[in-house]
Amino acid sequence: MNQDTICALATANGMGAIGIIRISGEKSFEIVNAVFEGKNLTKVASHTVQYGFIKDDYEVIDEVMVSVFHAPKTFTTENSVEISFHGSPYIAKKILEVLIKNGARMAKAGEFTMRAFMNGRIDLSQAESIADLIASENEASRKVALNQLKGGISNEISFLRNDLLNFTSLIELELDFAEEDVEFADRAALKSLLSKIEEKLNSLIESFQYGNAIKNGTAVAIIGKPNAGKSTLLNALLKEERAIVSNIAGTTRDTIEEILHIKGHAFRLIDTAGLRETSDEIEAIGVKKAKEKVENAEVLIYLIDASTQDFSEDIDMLKSLLREDLKLIICATKIDEVIPDQYESIENVLRESITQEFDFIKISAVENQNIQDLKNELSSYVEQLKSEEGNVIITNQRHYEALQKSLTSVRKVEEAVNFQITTELLSYELRNALENLGEISGEFTNDEVLGNIFSKFCIGK
Repeated sequence: MNQDTICALATANGMGAIGIIRISGEKSFEIVNAVFEGKNLTKVASHTVQYGFIKDDYEVIDEVMVSVFHAPKTFTTENSVEISFHGSPYIAKKILEVLIKNGARMAKAGEFTMRAFMNGRIDLSQAESIADLIASENEASRKVALNQLKGGISNEISFLRNDLLNFTSLIELELDFAEEDVEFADRAALKSLLSKIEEKLNSLIESFQYGNAIKNGTAVAIIGKPNAGKSTLLNALLKEERAIVSNIAGTTRDTIEEILHIKGHAFRLIDTAGLRETSDEIEAIGVKKAKEKVENAEVLIYLIDASTQDFSEDIDMLKSLLREDLKLIICATKIDEVIPDQYESIENVLRESITQEFDFIKISAVENQNIQDLKNELSSYVEQLKSEEGNVIITNQRHYEALQKSLTSVRKVEEAVNFQITTELLSYELRNALENLGEISGEFTNDEVLGNIFSKFCIGK
């Protein structure tokens, strides 16, 4: 497969000032040279740019700049060429057709990055970080992906894995001298190493909650009774008229989702239908959807109309929605319509009735009062998820699952050492631990896993 020379559009589909087509493989220079009118690309120096024209026989397709990269100092470690052309989708199609006619083939999704991995330039976690970097939508996710691209996760794991590999070698050496009943591996030192590995794995696993918030954004459900001010709050947070605001109860019947960025973090705000018993079939569906969104949210902003006198219905609704892992923020809304003395009594009633910890904020979305306090509370929630140890943050579900399997296998090795089981079984458990740790970097993997990972990439990456 790697003997083929592949090509693909590297820039986004659609019209633009410039488009780029990438070519990688042993015959890259010869194939492009056959359709290029300019200097002989097989004889120019690496990392140089040549001016000329791409032609199909005698017909000029476009005026281009061609960048030439000699192996192994390329992304794929293979001979590579990049053609910069005027960004017409039709021109891109014509250039790709003429390249294929002269011996190249269209690249599959992620094939350039897969070649970089297969050729040893990057490991699997770095390859995945490239996809994360391309998909990053906020400052935090960009920084995390870039750190992983530099080998952040691999470096954390490799040191521990190498030490464990040394012990495994000594344990297996003992198998060769089983009849002589000798120990080459210091069991006390092994237990100390296992404890160190377990601590590191726990730290990485715990970082996943923060990493998931960075990568996918934090789901924030805005809930409350009809006319509590949910849509007004959404508009105030977004600083635009995104949701319809009306004095008529039940205006919002479906969920509205928008992204809000606060201090480099993304929050997926979900404005929902007002919670109440209703005979309106469509509104009832909206209420059901609202409750479902709360089940999948990390943060619940519950709005209570401070101008009302009876909060029993709100309290009952809150009790039905709460979970231990749900961050709860209760906002007393419409503070521009009530006297300040009412807030203390409202908060006291809520704290007496609701056992779960919550933050209480007084806001007026109409007057934009204390909206920044709410934003600060959301930002603080995400920051509190961050581990104080280390800079490596797990954002990838596959890494998370591999780390959990690694932790389980390391604990089995610890049990094996503590119970002084046979060397053969100890060796088996050590091998399992090494294999699970190796899954992260791709040292141990299979074609199905690789296919699944790289199929999610862009064609030209």
